[in-house]
Amino acid sequence: MKTRIIVDSTADLMPEIKERVEVVPLRLYFGEEEYVDGVTIDHKTFYEKLIESDTLPTTSQATPAMFLKEFEKVEKAGEAAVVLTVASKLSGTYQSAMIAASEFENIYVVDTTSVAMGSSILVELALKLMDEGRDAEEIAQILEEEKKKIVVVALLDTLEYLKKGGRISKTVAFAGGVLNIKPVVSVIDGEINMLGKARGSKMGNNLLIQEIDKAGGIDFSKPVLLGYSGISDALLLKYIEDSRHIWEGKLEEVRYTTVGSVIGTHAGPGAVVVAFFKN
Repeated sequence: MKTRIIVDSTADLMPEIKERVEVVPLRLYFGEEEYVDGVTIDHKTFYEKLIESDTLPTTSQATPAMFLKEFEKVEKAGEAAVVLTVASKLSGTYQSAMIAASEFENIYVVDTTSVAMGSSILVELALKLMDEGRDAEEIAQILEEEKKKIVVVALLDTLEYLKKGGRISKTVAFAGGVLNIKPVVSVIDGEINMLGKARGSKMGNNLLIQEIDKAGGIDFSKPVLLGYSGISDALLLKYIEDSRHIWEGKLEEVRYTTVGSVIGTHAGPGAVVVAFFKN
């Protein structure tokens, strides 16, 4: 039985990966204006609007009806599907997929317990397993184990958007701005953790490198993906240069893509993200 991979739009996929999967989009609101993530608004336009806007946009989870539509196509084609969603601790999208899947056989829903590039590398692993001829049930079982090894570490350029979203106090954000503080955060098991704060991007890059070491290093036999938020990839390219010793001789190329709107809303522009499977 042929298998389809279905994901939600919070997974920031490389173009060649996106072509091979079905994407269920979340919705995004700038005030009264509604956008379909990745369909009626692209990443560049989103960041231009985010920078100009005084208030943060809001997002809504994918609904059971949206997943139902995809699952009906799977059933009609006589296929199976593995569905990967953003961490259930961060969104109700996983629950929506589970509600829709309860009416079907051969549909397996996996909570990635991750987001953005972290979800993406699990999607890439799912496609690799599919190419090896594994069936949907087996792919889902393997992903449930492998997702425990995913580490997402990010260096934020500003505390402003965490402040706007109510994640930190105005006092902390103001002090951070004055001192040029760059927070380093991680997403592990669906939870966002503050790992440390660095003064300036060079120290921030060093902190990112330290966090990779602390995780026990990168398993280069599995996908590795970097990302950046905002209009420019300059800060990411600087990080890649500073951490060249990590990638040299291990990766043919350091692949990276942009952080999408749902996560970009809280990270703000100028973030650098690294997602990998730990050893």
